[in-house]
Amino acid sequence: MSKIAVIGSGTMGNGIAHVFAQNGSKVNLVDISSDALKKGLATISKNLDRMVAKEKIDAETKRATLDNISTHTSLTDGIQGIDVVIEAATENLEVKLDIFRNLDENCGPNTILATNTSSISITQIAAVTSRPDKVIGMHFMNPVPIMPLIEIIRGYSTSDATTDSIMELSEKLGKTPVEVNDYPGFVANRILMPMINEAIETLFNGVAGVREIDTVMKLGMAHPMGPLELADFIGLDVCLSILNVMYDGFKNPKYAPSPLLINMVTAGKLGVKSGEGFYSYSESRKAEKVSSQFK
Repeated sequence: MSKIAVIGSGTMGNGIAHVFAQNGSKVNLVDISSDALKKGLATISKNLDRMVAKEKIDAETKRATLDNISTHTSLTDGIQGIDVVIEAATENLEVKLDIFRNLDENCGPNTILATNTSSISITQIAAVTSRPDKVIGMHFMNPVPIMPLIEIIRGYSTSDATTDSIMELSEKLGKTPVEVNDYPGFVANRILMPMINEAIETLFNGVAGVREIDTVMKLGMAHPMGPLELADFIGLDVCLSILNVMYDGFKNPKYAPSPLLINMVTAGKLGVKSGEGFYSYSESRKAEKVSSQFK
């Protein structure tokens, strides 16, 4: 499986393309926006420069990695002759279903269709295709070039052959694949998002401040990032979307998003991507300054 297409050139898409290209695969990076593709390639180049500076790779590896990536604004053109397609578009069910209908119609019959979704049902996505046995989840962690885990999610009809192929492919990337079954939130977000939501509720109820909550979890629980800092990094809109998927899927009130989270997303305070969330990022992209709203 040496020919890969990645749909979407945002944070996750360009990271996935980077990792495959660095490991020798030919990658078609597909996005409807040429500007987004330019930005995605610039991000990959910048991340490779950082690796060169740290002597993790040499300049020749950087050049070879970039040479392995071609960009396409046409989905049909970008998926011709591809072994595996990995969809990394926005975390929106209808968008993903439309993409998979198009992929199923235009990809070769043996092409495996994977999605990087962090919470949406693989079974539901597979149901709009004629090849549910070849549809699977590949949930990469952010930042993709650094984080070693890939959640491999089997839909109801995903075959053993498809799962084995994707597990092997993931290992060739130097990643650690973990196979899980298709339930809302899978494993990572089923555990992570309630923790983040509870941290937001703790803040909302006035138990402690932003920095205090994060400090307790970093120093007391050995977390590299506090839950509120992590929520900002993920994007509060993404956190809300995942919690809504789990709440709708399980009908259990423990997954209901905090009113504070809902209000912040409504107000456009999405974290790092918008410049403000629980922390202010006006001066730095690091969580150094608590948002004035919470002082």
